[in-house]
Amino acid sequence: MNDTPGWASPGSAPSDGQGSGAPHQVEPVGESGPASTWSKEQPPPGQWSAPTAQDAPRTPAPPPGGWGGGQPRGGWGQPPAAAKPGVIPLRPLGVGEILDGAVSTLRAHWRTVLGVTIAVSVISEICNILVERYVLPDPPEVDPDASPSETLRQSVDSLQSSLLGLGPALVITLVATLFTTALLTVVISRSVLGSPVTLSDAWHEARPRLLQLLGLTLLLPLMSAGIMTAAVLPGLLLGGGWGIALSVMAGLAACAVILWLMIRFALASPALMLERQGVIASLRRSAKLVQGAWWRTLGILALTLLLTLLVSMIIAIPFSLIAFAVDGSGFSDLFSGENPDFGWPFLIITGIGSVIASSITYPISAGVTVLLYVDQRIRREALDLELARAAGVPGYGSQPSGHDSFRS
Repeated sequence: MNDTPGWASPGSAPSDGQGSGAPHQVEPVGESGPASTWSKEQPPPGQWSAPTAQDAPRTPAPPPGGWGGGQPRGGWGQPPAAAKPGVIPLRPLGVGEILDGAVSTLRAHWRTVLGVTIAVSVISEICNILVERYVLPDPPEVDPDASPSETLRQSVDSLQSSLLGLGPALVITLVATLFTTALLTVVISRSVLGSPVTLSDAWHEARPRLLQLLGLTLLLPLMSAGIMTAAVLPGLLLGGGWGIALSVMAGLAACAVILWLMIRFALASPALMLERQGVIASLRRSAKLVQGAWWRTLGILALTLLLTLLVSMIIAIPFSLIAFAVDGSGFSDLFSGENPDFGWPFLIITGIGSVIASSITYPISAGVTVLLYVDQRIRREALDLELARAAGVPGYGSQPSGHDSFRS
């Protein structure tokens, strides 16, 4: 694994010269075979010995090697405990360990993490409230006694109003996600090594990557929109019943393609931030890491999304009930069939609930993505050896030069 300013260069990573899904191995020292094929850097043999009592004979240690977390092969005995300098053990991770690592990062660096998420959430929520209150037009009135043609027109007007209101919210969310992803990726990378990190440290490391991260953040939704437009446009131009049916079927196929691409590129953000790669190179890097683990990546990300949605609902429901109780006029309008005119108390109370929910869910979502990236690199490239050296674990040698993301 070559030294780079980030974690490792994807252009020269061990997986580049191997087949898809083949884990990186380091040939054992002391066996027969050409010495030129042996790795010059080996983990200490003592790290790989099974724990024994002092008066018991020592179990022969298995040959050292980067077997994706150090799992022994061929009956070498029980797996030794992996080094854990930070929030995760340095070996292949299970789903529970990835989630636990994300939550442990929030606990270990709560000042920095909450400083990032609360600041970004408060600013984005204030922008959302101001845009909703002063920029967006009022939703069109709906007449329950309208004729069928008038009802159709009202539905189209309501849809246009909803899409118009969705645009500014998406832009604000995009900017908020950009800053939280950049800063939290640095925090989580430090927490893997057990290194302290401050908000100024995270900003100093993340700032040079913000422009490229913005390009990546914009590219993915634009790619999805282009695929969906190309799929449904022919049917819409054809018109009629056959055109609608064609648009529906093509739209469903486009959704499947978009889902496949989004999971394939799910690890692009941590690759861009931690490996100092460009936008296209980070997309290629993510595709290589996810190859052969697409369904596992989908399952972990889907579970994380479900958990964050549940947490958001649990937090938002009490605040919404309080807001409805405080703003009685909007509550009565909602049940009378009219467009509710919520006042400032409602917007402020629900905004507080949204800030609290975002401050908790942002770190979990970002943490799972970064730790999933680390897990895939441990499985494919024995990144655990590099991490152990970078964290200063005894017996793994000195930290290689160029790993700024791991520097204490």
